[in-house]
Amino acid sequence: MKQLILLRGLPGSGKSTAAKLFGGARWYAHYEADMYFMQDGEYKFDPTKLRDAHAWCFSQIEKAMIDELPTVIVSNTFTQQWEMDSYYELAEKLGYQVFSLIVENRHEGVNVHGCPEDKIEQMRNRFEIKL
Repeated sequence: MKQLILLRGLPGSGKSTAAKLFGGARWYAHYEADMYFMQDGEYKFDPTKLRDAHAWCFSQIEKAMIDELPTVIVSNTFTQQWEMDSYYELAEKLGYQVFSLIVENRHEGVNVHGCPEDKIEQMRNRFEIKL
C-alpha cells in the first residue's frame, strides 16, 4: 500500500521530529516547505519566496510519488483544508492512500524557525479540522 502522510501543526509542534519517526530508509521520502530555505546548513527564511517554497515542496513530493516510494511524508502547517487539496488530488491520481495527522505541541517544543508569536496565533485561529 502506497501512503501519503500529511503532518499538520503549528510551528514548534514537532512535525519535523514526528516525520523522522517513520524512518529514513530508501522506501521513504520526507519534505517540507522550510527545507527550501536551508542554505549551507542554515535556515534563511524569506517571506517573499514562500510561494516558491511550497511549489518546490509539492514538486519533490510529486517526484517521490511518481517514483512510487511506498511512504511519502509532507510536514507543513496546513492550517486550512485548501492547503492540502493539491496533495489529495495528486495522491488520488497516483494511487496513494492519504493520512492526515495533527501534531500537537504537548512537549513544550521550541519553534526552531523563529516564527513570531503573533503569526502563530493567527495560524491557531484559522486552523481547520475536518471530522
